[in-house]
Amino acid sequence: MGNRLSKIYTRTGDAGDTGLGDGSRVSKDDPRVEAYGEVDELNSVLGILLSYQLPDAIHGHLTRIQHDLFNVGGELCIPGHSMITPADIERLERLIDHYNADLPHLKEFILPGGGLEATTCHLVRAVCRRAERRVVTLQRHSTINGHALIYLNRLSDLLFVLARVITRELGKKETLWQRSWN
Repeated sequence: MGNRLSKIYTRTGDAGDTGLGDGSRVSKDDPRVEAYGEVDELNSVLGILLSYQLPDAIHGHLTRIQHDLFNVGGELCIPGHSMITPADIERLERLIDHYNADLPHLKEFILPGGGLEATTCHLVRAVCRRAERRVVTLQRHSTINGHALIYLNRLSDLLFVLARVITRELGKKETLWQRSWN
């Protein structure tokens, strides 16, 4: 593979537009750019989470997810392109089932917390939800691979479960939401 990014600045976006993966140009605030930009931010905050000491298995799964998110961003950047498959979604569902199996059932919502690592995982989940919303907006304007949207939805569920697992691994307690705080 040759040098993909041999020159970092091109000046082609100085007027407020950018190139998509198919060579077309759109405004930098186009719903497609917003969507893959949010996925890029999601991948970045996931990188922050990965900078912490996490159990090896969780670290490995999250690293794989970073690669998947690069694929999601790629397919959003190239109109008509698909990379995420039902198998990717099923992999996340298996992880959710595996990690959720040993967690206590919730009867109330939990507040983000449980140590820096778990709180960061909750932040990654919130950014994932925002990315999902931007993909929904894009879907109103353009045809996209529906598997990418489902992938983001399952990923946010997995991140919630992993935040709970990490809280337990750290020996911390979950804070349950109280309807009326006095």
